[in-house]
Order: sequence, then C-alpha cells, then structure tokens
Amino acid sequence: MNDSSPAPAPAPTTCSCCGDALADERRVDVRFGLPDLAFELPEEARRSPGPSALLALDGGGFFVRCLLPVRLTGETELVLGAWVETDEETFRHAAEVWEDQVAYPELVVRGRLANAVMPWGEDVLGAEFTGRIVDAEELPYLVEGHGEAATGLLGETWDRDHVLARFPHPLPVAVRTDLGDGWSVERTAGFAARFEDGVDHFGARDRTVALVTFQDDEPGRSAEDFLPLLVGETPPVPEGQEHTERLEGGGIRYAFWFTPEDTGRARHELTAYVVEPDGAAAGLYCSYEEAGQHPWARHVWRSLRREYEGGPAPV
Repeated sequence: MNDSSPAPAPAPTTCSCCGDALADERRVDVRFGLPDLAFELPEEARRSPGPSALLALDGGGFFVRCLLPVRLTGETELVLGAWVETDEETFRHAAEVWEDQVAYPELVVRGRLANAVMPWGEDVLGAEFTGRIVDAEELPYLVEGHGEAATGLLGETWDRDHVLARFPHPLPVAVRTDLGDGWSVERTAGFAARFEDGVDHFGARDRTVALVTFQDDEPGRSAEDFLPLLVGETPPVPEGQEHTERLEGGGIRYAFWFTPEDTGRARHELTAYVVEPDGAAAGLYCSYEEAGQHPWARHVWRSLRREYEGGPAPV
C-alpha cells in the first residue's frame, strides 16, 4: 500500500517569462514525515508493525498517516500526508488489513490530528477527524471533521498563497510569498525557502534569490535620491545591461545584471530594487548558472511588489 499520495502531473504549459514547464496547480501534495510528538521522544521509541504509514511511539500513542484535503483559492487542492493519533484497537486493526485488498477498503480511522499544520498551527493540532478509504491505492482520506477546527479546515476555502508560503521545502508550484511591510514576491516552483539574518532566501540547485526590505529614515527624500544609497558601489555595468522604470507617484524600479569574472565558474547575477515614493524599498539579488535563465531573474524582480492599505502599489 502506498504511504504517500502521487506527485502532481505536469500540465502541458510553459511560463511565458522563462519557458519553464508549469506544474498542474490544481493539486499540491505535502508529506509530514513524523507526528510532532515523535520529535520530543528518543528515536528508539518509534515502532512500526510493517507499513511505513503506521507508527507506535513508546509512551506516546498510536498513529496512522492519512490524507487531509484542504481546498485553496484558485481551484487548488492541498493534500497533506499528515498523522492521526488513534486508539490501540484501531491501530492494530489497520495493521491487520493494510495489505488486504478486500478488507482495506472498509478501513475507518478516527483520531486526532498529530501535526500542527501551518498556518493553522495549534488551532488544528488535536482536532478530531474520521478517515475512510476513497482510493484503495492511497492512504485513508480524512473526510469528516468533528468540532469547529476540524470542520472548518475541511469545509472552508483558504487563501492559496497564504497557506502554501508556510511550507519552506520545495513546492511544485510558484507561490506568492509575504516579505513583511506590505512587500511580496513570487517564489519559483521547486525553490526551498528560509529566513536568516533579516534576509529571505529562495533557492534551487542552479538558482538562488535573496531579498531584503528597507525604509528610508530621512523624511521627504525622493525615491530617485534614495536609490543610489541602496545600490552603493557597484562594478561597471556593461552597456545595455541595466533597466530603469519610473513608477506612478514618484517610485522607481531599477535593475542591472552582469557576469562576474572572479567566481571561478560560470555564474550570472541580477541585482534589482523597487523604491516607493514614501521611502519603502525592497531589493533582490538573483544568481543563476545559465545565461538563458536571465528572463527568469527578471520575472522574479517584476513580481516584487508592495501592497498599500487600499490595494496594490501602482506599477
């Protein structure tokens, strides 16, 4: 029996900016390796009767991995391979029928969610669900919630980017990610995310992005005067490898790109800024291995934007 749901199939479309294949955004699968409690106990406390979707913790209880479907905006479904804590009788019955093609489809699992799934966190940890077999080739699906937290998680439609951005590991789809202070940017499909020393980092094997936000501490200074302070000292930019746009209201978008000669290997860099007329600014740095990935870097830069209280910033 499979202990995780299948990877989403790619759709036959490509990104208009960089030509990368786009995944089918209608289903995103995320798997939790262990119940949260397992990380508080020694590794030797873990016992499995065979199937990797069943786990007993000495002094911690009995767990069955199930599929938790969550509806997201944009006609997207997030399917979480999460753990449910159940009673010993249900656990032992699941172990007995797991590989039985006749009995497994009749399996019913009732228990409490054992992962503090973000962004809901502690609000859903311990929420009670009933799981049933929807597809004999997959784990039990949590199809019924008991209590407000569980029924809300299954029944409501949640903001796609707000939810998916909380998962730092690579996802098969691009996700708009909040950077704070009203700023957001598109995190490329397949990129992991981390926040370190005040800087947001996104990365894959051949490409990386670093982003930081700023606020001018001199009231009344124009974006045009603030921008040079952000850029600072830079190597000479080759002709035709920079771009400036004036934004409505006095803001500026600026980017430059070049290929450093002292890195010891082929590498290309794009550094870019968006400066708003009120002194708010954001900068990003993209590093990529192939010159043909330059449209991707420009796409990330152009996805960088700030939301005003009444809506998006003018661009």
